[in-house]
Amino acid sequence: MSKKLMLGNEAAARGLYEAGCEFVSSYPGTPSTEITEFAAKYDEIYAEWAPNEKVAMESAFGASFGGKRSFCGMKHVGLNVAADPLFTLSYTGVNAGMIIGVADDPGMHSSQNEQDSRHYAIASKVPMVEPSDAAESKEFTKLAFELSEKFDTPVLLKMCTRVAHCQSVVELEDRVAKDTVEYEKNPGKYIMTPANAIKKHPIVEKRLEDLREWAESCDINREENGKDNEYGFITSSTSYQYVKEVFEDKYPVLKIGLINPLPVKKILDFNEKVKNLVVVEELDGIIEEHCNKIGLRPIGKDKFTNLGEFSQTIIANAFDIKKEVPFTFEEEVPARPPALCAGCPHRGIFYVLHNRNITVHGDIGCYTLGAMPPLNALDSTVCMGASVSGIHGFNKARPELANNTVAVIGDSTFMHSGVTGLINIAYNESNSTVIILDNSITGMTGHQQNPTTGINLKGDPAGKVCLEDLCKSIGIKRVRVVDPYDIKECEHVIIDELDAMEPSVIISRRPCALLKNVKHPGPIECDTEKCVGCQACMRIGCPAISMVKGKAHVDETLCVGCGVCGQMCKLGALPLRKEAQDD
Repeated sequence: MSKKLMLGNEAAARGLYEAGCEFVSSYPGTPSTEITEFAAKYDEIYAEWAPNEKVAMESAFGASFGGKRSFCGMKHVGLNVAADPLFTLSYTGVNAGMIIGVADDPGMHSSQNEQDSRHYAIASKVPMVEPSDAAESKEFTKLAFELSEKFDTPVLLKMCTRVAHCQSVVELEDRVAKDTVEYEKNPGKYIMTPANAIKKHPIVEKRLEDLREWAESCDINREENGKDNEYGFITSSTSYQYVKEVFEDKYPVLKIGLINPLPVKKILDFNEKVKNLVVVEELDGIIEEHCNKIGLRPIGKDKFTNLGEFSQTIIANAFDIKKEVPFTFEEEVPARPPALCAGCPHRGIFYVLHNRNITVHGDIGCYTLGAMPPLNALDSTVCMGASVSGIHGFNKARPELANNTVAVIGDSTFMHSGVTGLINIAYNESNSTVIILDNSITGMTGHQQNPTTGINLKGDPAGKVCLEDLCKSIGIKRVRVVDPYDIKECEHVIIDELDAMEPSVIISRRPCALLKNVKHPGPIECDTEKCVGCQACMRIGCPAISMVKGKAHVDETLCVGCGVCGQMCKLGALPLRKEAQDD
């Protein structure tokens, strides 16, 4: 048996492999993405990117229905998209084992909200396991398959940013292949008409009772002794790590691995052994509320916040303990505000939209950074696909503003949930202009393929959606394609489409500047003799441009030579990109 230092997500993928999982379908979303990327490295596992999380979950259920162990992965807001099948799969149960991986993002490092996925486990009446490090990520994944098949249910595997991206030593074991579970026609189990669902609900409730009984004695809910019983801590996930780092073995700890359903007797017995019961958990007080329901009054959110991530310092400060915080810097690290990358194809479009003071319904992706100074181009960002649905409602409510309002959405996000909004625009005929920012990749989560790229997760050629044809097929008659590096063309086309009194789509097409297969003409150099320091080039917010001694300076390590800045300079101090010069 060998050992390896692994990320939590990598270890979860290893758990899928060792448990004999054969089917993985996911939509990328930080911090969950790497589970699927690592799973795809195992030849024994079929792995794919689905257009969205709902499709991924339904596909994983289909594989389970067919008799193969399956997995689907997503981030916390992705579980919102997949909630529809989740609640009904709780009723149908499974054939072969099925795991739903969900990764929360306390602190909102890359998310638009800070929701706690444990609520979904409770509401859908589905068991949830929650590892606290990479080693547990692997073991809990394997255990989740066993629970799924033993209790006839999908199982939620809850990760979070720190567990997903932490590293710890993991013991590697051999894969145990599983025989295909035979499919038998069973309408009462799998066809959720009201008559059948009514019969299944009591079964779900009985399953919860059985799981709670299992929770009383399972190894993943474990009690650790302490030297002093003044306090006793109930905790889970990363909070467990922080409690152990601050207090070491001083106080007893009840570490919860099965977060739903929670045990009752085990907690009551633990409470009898300590003077003061303390619950330490990130985000909402799920464990604390459970303790309240069974008659206990632990120290919890009255001492710990339900906002953001915890740390050793937060735990120590709550108990007035002076604790050295590791890895601190003597000097404050300068803030680094997020920005579109040098050469980002979205920059030109956002410059035009901001310059013309156009109202912009934004969406989720790299292009959300268009909201940052100096572009300040977005007016709203809600969730995946909301820009396209939102502009329809906005323009129906305020038709007089339609000729100065657009929606922007990326190619991957458009395939995820934007296309249905566009169908609504075409069907209900709102005078709306949608700009699809096609950078040929799913960018924000680290360059994953999507249905518009023609390449699958394994890197093989795949079916490719033609955005122009798709838009026309659903009833959009006006479809234009522009090069976002050409500011004048973009401005001309945007004005044209806003003036048109009918639905229209503009496809802004340039591949992401960071793609390995994209060739750039190379950095440009400022002609300091022509530069007068007017800072017009700074209006596009390119990180490759700065002012040095009153003159524009281009960082050749960042500049890709897109030439957008040259179109800002009326004096010719910044040359156009070589492609444009050749044209």
